[in-house]
Amino acid sequence: MPKINASNVVEQREWRRSQLISAAAAIALESGSEAITVSAVAQRAGLARTSVYEYFGSSAELVADLILEELSLFTSILVDAVEPAKNSEEAIANWINSALLYIADGRHLLAKALSATSLPVNRSAEIGAAHRALLAPLSKALFEIGISDLNYALNMIQSLTDAATKRIENGSDPQSEISKTVAFCIAGLRTLIQS
Repeated sequence: MPKINASNVVEQREWRRSQLISAAAAIALESGSEAITVSAVAQRAGLARTSVYEYFGSSAELVADLILEELSLFTSILVDAVEPAKNSEEAIANWINSALLYIADGRHLLAKALSATSLPVNRSAEIGAAHRALLAPLSKALFEIGISDLNYALNMIQSLTDAATKRIENGSDPQSEISKTVAFCIAGLRTLIQS
């Protein structure tokens, strides 16, 4: 019988699941997502291969859960950044700043390592919703400044942050990129209010 490291069986299962997710994340960061196999994760976690199947039906299911956890963490960071803003433009600036700092700090490397992975079809809607949740903290601020076409504005912000992300990854100064992106984005959003 496996040793219980938590106060009850439910906590033990959650602890073990977290341990497996952490093992998969470490493998992805070291060797890429293609190196995440049930055997590799079991070995990294110090478990029998069959134990992994108690939590995940396949390595692809494990990767899907890993992506969802990473997106959930990133969303929480963005929500926390927007929350204390004194006005809508500050909320938008805080979101862009926080998103790009996440990139500059290297915390996005796991998501980047996982991006090329083929995922189970039955999980794609869930992962798509988690991706959309990243932009959700911006919707209220955009509405409050008078933008009627929220999807257009969200796509614009996403495109600008994607462009800044590439520049940061290629060695541009993160603070300079963040500053320029915030200024450009706010100016662009103001034109949407006027139109």
